[in-house]
Amino acid sequence: MNSSPSDSLVELRDLTFGYGERVVLDDVSLSVPRGKVTALMGASGGGKTTILRLIGGQNRAQAGQLLFDGQDVTPMDQTEIYVARRRMGMLFQFGALFADLSVFENVAFPLREHTNLPEALIRDIVLMKLNAVGLRGARDLMPSDLSGGMARRVALARAIALDPELVMYDEPFSGLDPISLAIAADLIRTLNDSMGLTSIFVSHELEQTFAIADHVIILANGKIAAQGTPDQVRQSTDPLVYQYVKALVDGPMRFHYPAPSIAEDFGVEASA
Repeated sequence: MNSSPSDSLVELRDLTFGYGERVVLDDVSLSVPRGKVTALMGASGGGKTTILRLIGGQNRAQAGQLLFDGQDVTPMDQTEIYVARRRMGMLFQFGALFADLSVFENVAFPLREHTNLPEALIRDIVLMKLNAVGLRGARDLMPSDLSGGMARRVALARAIALDPELVMYDEPFSGLDPISLAIAADLIRTLNDSMGLTSIFVSHELEQTFAIADHVIILANGKIAAQGTPDQVRQSTDPLVYQYVKALVDGPMRFHYPAPSIAEDFGVEASA
């Protein structure tokens, strides 16, 4: 049974996760507010995409809890995970469209996989979702016919095909020109508000992210460096946050991947 509804659709409670001996998230706690747009930011390799994978049950927490609508995802079996995923939509990096399916068939795919709706209704839903992202007229094109920005919008139409409660975006602005980037950002904000969604997206693009996000979380060195409104994050005096927001080369965010000491790797004796 779900616990009583809270203000957060997703919560990480004292969560730890790593790959092998490398800890990516170290005793992290954060909340994703219902009905809001939340941005995950921070240096590459800081665990942002890992959080999306943990929410979807692709990875499982090694300690702590990951709650989706009050239920811990970590101990769920495959059937329970699939039920939870039915309430989520995912936009993968660069769209990840099926190359051999048309735009229409890409958006129809989750409807055919997860419902028994008649073809006439599937057609109407697909065209409505494509219309929402401005691409109803592109229904018969193949992914190879699309620009990068168009492919992301088709992927977004597919992500919202099942009317999910939560939509996750993995770097939706990566590789886009300024116009396509602005369109993608506006779509995230507009669809979140018009469809009553909760949205969480990974981004490195400061200007557009701060313009559309209600809540910003900055990860660094396995921890939460800052979280709050865009203005609160901008005004943070924390050295980690300052370095990131100002795009400074020098600062406390690690440049080197954890490695043995120079002396150990190169056989150099430590100086006296």
